[in-house]
Amino acid sequence: MSHDENTDRQRQPSPTSTAETLPAPTAMTEEAKEDVAQGLAKDFGFIPIPKRVRYDPEHPAHFGLLMNVIFGVASTFIVSNLYYCQPLLIQFSIAFGVTYQEVANIPTLVQAGYAVGLLFITPLGDLVRRRPLILFLTFIAASLSIGLAITSNLVVFEILTFLVGVATVVPQILMPLAVDLAPPERRASALSIVLSGLLLGVLIARVLAGVVAQFVTWRVVYYIAIGVQYAILFVLYWMLPDYPAKNKGATYFGILYSMGKFVVTEPLLVQAILINMPSSATFTNWWVTLTFLLGGPPYNYSTVGIGLFGLVGMLGVAMAPLIGRMIDRLVPWSATLVAIIALLITFAIQTAAVGLHVVVVVIVCIGLDIFRQTQQVSLTTAVLGLDANARSRLNAVLILSLFIGQVMGTAVGSKVFVEHGWRADASVNLAWTAWTLFVLFLRGPHCPRYTWIGWQGGFELRKSRVLARLERERAVAVTDEEKANTSAGSKVVTKTETKDVSDADSREKSAGDQV
Repeated sequence: MSHDENTDRQRQPSPTSTAETLPAPTAMTEEAKEDVAQGLAKDFGFIPIPKRVRYDPEHPAHFGLLMNVIFGVASTFIVSNLYYCQPLLIQFSIAFGVTYQEVANIPTLVQAGYAVGLLFITPLGDLVRRRPLILFLTFIAASLSIGLAITSNLVVFEILTFLVGVATVVPQILMPLAVDLAPPERRASALSIVLSGLLLGVLIARVLAGVVAQFVTWRVVYYIAIGVQYAILFVLYWMLPDYPAKNKGATYFGILYSMGKFVVTEPLLVQAILINMPSSATFTNWWVTLTFLLGGPPYNYSTVGIGLFGLVGMLGVAMAPLIGRMIDRLVPWSATLVAIIALLITFAIQTAAVGLHVVVVVIVCIGLDIFRQTQQVSLTTAVLGLDANARSRLNAVLILSLFIGQVMGTAVGSKVFVEHGWRADASVNLAWTAWTLFVLFLRGPHCPRYTWIGWQGGFELRKSRVLARLERERAVAVTDEEKANTSAGSKVVTKTETKDVSDADSREKSAGDQV
C-alpha cells in the first residue's frame, strides 16, 4: 500500500470501537433520488410492487415485531430444504431401487449447493436490490422442489437437490436486510429472531420429514415443502420492503474480491471467524454424536426417542427475544464472553457425566442451544457493524466459516467418539471452546477498528456506559478544537494590530521627514 493510500485511510473516519455499529442509510442519497425519479415501482420490470412496501426515503418502512417474525418464519421454512432429506435416506434407496451408499451423498450435495450459494449468491445483496433477489430465489427453490417430489430418476434428484441448496441462501440475505431496517438499538434483537428461525428450520425439517415419511410416502414431505415455500413467497411479496441497491457502480467480481480483502484487512472479522469455526464444530459434534450416545448403553433409546431430543432445542428458539435484548444492552464482545464461559461450563458437565445420566444430556442440549445462539448473534452484530454497505459480504464470510466448522465438527467428532468414546469426544468440545476464549482475549472490546491484537479503552462492558464515555470524549475534543481556533484567531488579531501600529509610525516618520 502506498503512502498516499495510507494517509487517505488514516483520514477516513472509522468507529472508535468495534463495539459500535453503523446506521443503515435512511437519508435521501443521490442514488436513491435517481431510483425514485425513475419510478422503480416494479419487480423485475413488470411485477408491480405494493405501495405500502415501496422504497420511500421520506417515510421508511417500519421494521416492527410483525415484520421481524415474518423474516424468521421465512428463514425457517426455506432453510428446511437443507434437512428434509436426512431422515429419508432409507426411503430414497427403496424408491429409486439403489443401495444406501448410493443415496448417502444426497445430504452432501444439498450442503455443497448451499456453500456455492453462500459464496456466489449472497454477496449480490450488496450489489442489487434485495427484494427482487429474495423473491426470485424463493420462487426458484419452490419450483425446483416440484421436481424433487415427482422425479423417479436418482441422478435428476441429485442435480435438483444441489440446485435447491444453491437457492436456499435467502435467510442469509434476510439477516443483513434486517440489520439495515431495524433501529440501531434493536439490531441484536432483530438478528436473534431471524437466527432462531434458522435453528427452528433445522428442527422442524427433521421432525416433519421423519414423522410424515413414517405414515405416508416421502414425496408428501416435498409436496408440503412446495406449498409452504409458495405461501412464504406470497407473504414476502406483500410484506417485504423494497430497498435501493447499496453500491452502485460496483461490479460482481469486485464484490467477490472485496470478500477476500475483508478476511485479511478486518481484525474483528478474523477474530469472529477464529471463534465461529470451532464453536460451530462443537455444536455439530454434539448433535451428530448424540445418536451414537443415546443409541448405545446405558440408554439404548429408539430412533424416535432420539429424534425427540431435537425438540429440546425449542427452548433455545423461545429464548431468542431475551438473548437479543441482552446483547442490545451490552458491548457485543462482552456477550460473546458470557456465552463462551457458559459453554465451557456446559462442556465441562458433558465431559464429566453425559454418559451416566439422561438429565445431563438434557442440560447439555439446552445449554448448547442457548449459549451458542447468544455467541452467534453477538459475533454477527459486531461484524455487520463494520461497514453498512458490505453487510451481505461480511455475513457471507461469517456463515462460510460456520459451514467449515460444521464440516470439521462432523468429521472429527464422529471419529473421536467411535474410536475413543463419549468422554474423549466431550473433551474435544471443551478444548475447542477454551481456544475461542483465548482468541477473544487477544483483542479487547474497545480496540480501534484496525488494531489486530491489544487491549484499549478499559473493561466496561455495558453499551450505555461506553456510548456515554465516547460522547464525553467527543465533547472534550470539540471544546479543545474551539479553544485552539480561538487562540489562533487571537494571534492573528494581535499580529494585525501590531502591523497597523507599525504602519502608522512609519507614516508619521515619513511625514516628519518631509516637513
